[in-house]
Amino acid sequence: MSEDTPPAERGERIAKFLARAGVASRRDAEALIGQGVVTLNGAKVESPATFVSPGDAITVSGRLVGAPEPTRLFRYHKPDGLVTTHKDPQGRPTVFEKLPAGLPRLVSIGRLDLTSEGLLLLTNDGALARKLELPSNGWLRRYRVRVHGKVNEAGLAWLARGVTVGDVKYGPIQAGLDSRQGTNAWLTVSLQEGKNREIRRVMEHLELHVTRLIRVAYGPFQLGTLPAGAVEEVNARTMRDQLGIGAAPRIQRGIERTAPPPDEGAPPSRGDRPARAPRARRAGDPHRTPWGAKPHTEG
Repeated sequence: MSEDTPPAERGERIAKFLARAGVASRRDAEALIGQGVVTLNGAKVESPATFVSPGDAITVSGRLVGAPEPTRLFRYHKPDGLVTTHKDPQGRPTVFEKLPAGLPRLVSIGRLDLTSEGLLLLTNDGALARKLELPSNGWLRRYRVRVHGKVNEAGLAWLARGVTVGDVKYGPIQAGLDSRQGTNAWLTVSLQEGKNREIRRVMEHLELHVTRLIRVAYGPFQLGTLPAGAVEEVNARTMRDQLGIGAAPRIQRGIERTAPPPDEGAPPSRGDRPARAPRARRAGDPHRTPWGAKPHTEG
């Protein structure tokens, strides 16, 4: 089918289809195509620009790929000690191995380092994941950061201009001191880019050693009081208001998992309002019980 064919007639590109089906991100789907493991109606796919139409049969490594499900989005409280990947060559425990049972196949929106904690967004739509990772969205990633060393508040303020560490140039970073006790301090740090180990490297540049790093917000989505190791689906209204996506399907109730106890709590950020339980978790709403936490029992 030619590029001049109307989009409604030629369908969508296969890499995007695989991403929406939750097989992999669009970039990883393109890599799978390059490896020759993707077929369309029995023929090996040669290009990620190949178009898929309704009724086509697509396989990856011999396994049939079902039609993409409605987009779903989840908040996950990642504990320390998990790698944000589906499979780790070093055999370390991964986020996806530790997720509670009953969830669809998910991909992460961005990553958190092995020793980082806090909010990690998960979705069954790889195309959405790629879109929400882009700095062009203008979404702030906000962190609570515990550091060891002598904090220079003027140095923190200077980060708002951007900083170059080695040969890597980082964009503006908003950093403020919240509390200090001896040589330990808690900071609130906000940034848009989120390059690999950005906060740790920038703090090291200021002669500060990061001893704990917790992501508390990703754009409009908040960690709130979600327990460590638990997952909660973002409700339909938020999906519609923040992402322009229609209602997500109702989730199962009563799926339980014993979540590891949260580590010592970080003090509230300067100027932050006290954390409130997400609206989606109000009593009597069985749609919103988080995975990894006990469901509400009426009466």
